[in-house]
Amino acid sequence: MSDQAAARVRDLDIVVYGATGFVGELVAAHLAGHAPAGTRIALAGRSAERLEAVRSRLGVDWPLLVADSGDVPAVERLAAAAHVVITTVGPYAKYGRALAHACAAAGTDYVDLTGEVIFARASADENHELARSTGARIVHSCGFDSIPSDLGVHVLWQQAQADGAGELTDTTLVVTSIRAGISGGTIDSMRHQLDLVRRDKALRQLVASPYSLSPAPAEEPDLGRQEDMVLLRGSEVDPSLRGSLGPFVMASYNSRVVRRSNALRGHAYGRAFRYREAMSTGTSPLSPVIAAGTKAGLGALVVGLSLPPTRFLLDRILPKPGDGPDERTRKRGHFTMDLFTTTSTGARYTARFRAKGDPGYQATAVMLGESALALALDRAELPETEGGVLTPATGIGDALVKRLRATGMEITARRLGD
Repeated sequence: MSDQAAARVRDLDIVVYGATGFVGELVAAHLAGHAPAGTRIALAGRSAERLEAVRSRLGVDWPLLVADSGDVPAVERLAAAAHVVITTVGPYAKYGRALAHACAAAGTDYVDLTGEVIFARASADENHELARSTGARIVHSCGFDSIPSDLGVHVLWQQAQADGAGELTDTTLVVTSIRAGISGGTIDSMRHQLDLVRRDKALRQLVASPYSLSPAPAEEPDLGRQEDMVLLRGSEVDPSLRGSLGPFVMASYNSRVVRRSNALRGHAYGRAFRYREAMSTGTSPLSPVIAAGTKAGLGALVVGLSLPPTRFLLDRILPKPGDGPDERTRKRGHFTMDLFTTTSTGARYTARFRAKGDPGYQATAVMLGESALALALDRAELPETEGGVLTPATGIGDALVKRLRATGMEITARRLGD
């Protein structure tokens, strides 16, 4: 929470907007089990009846706030009621702009789960200077998109700095292990963004730019092509890696968040910092084929969702917004992400972000909930900033690393042998 926001008298510490949705209720359940006694939390959404049902299932006595995302006065009242607003209501480009703006205007800290370049860019353009003037921290992408990526690079950079090893140069995140379901909300956001870019050439160019979320894209260094749909040998990333690497579905969003963090920090990671993400396809003789098939499959999904006839068929089999796996499936999920970099002095470093629980549901609920708790309760440990449209690393930083470690997530960085 910003100093300006803290100075205001608020009835609530945290509001969970979208609490009647699948992920929203998971976030509320995490807060019910882990927020310190005395934390003032409310549930918010469109339906008082459904909110009451969620409150009953959680066994809490939190207040309920009714607000529709299209009702600007109601959204403004919601933003003014709390120090921190959590929102899980997407697609954010469709439903989220009024709330992000209201929080920026009210000096209220804000966290969400967006993985939408178009929304995040619009929010930065509309809200960054406003939030700086009020002290609000508008922190997008506080779930599986993009906390592991952003905080992974954050701790990697910190370790290199502590060792005096220079700036980061070529840096790659590799998903080395994952068990995850497909999020209906993520598919719906992808579908909505595809609709927007199909109609607007400028938006297509925005989404394709590696610096689409940077504060000043024209001032970014020219580092040549920075590919999202990669096919690599593991040894091309680091000598310790074996097998083949294929594309990671969220690379095109996460990479832009990480580059925004670097820019917001005055390019502290390095002016020659190049970042990409990939997914391990194993070490078997078939791993190159699997990597190529992954790339083809992701391309086919994008094309399929872009064309009305194939979209109709895909909509019948892909998960719907608000749907999600059962508790047993969520608990069986997990992910491990390993990051590798070479610094400007030639030193090699690696970082690891590992968590239990389905990445898009169980682990995301923890990450989003702890992001809000850090903003609400850990002000002395937050990065120094005047506010603005920030990233997990620049808006919450070490306070969030500490909290996530306390939940059992592994977040480490170390130097590799020469």
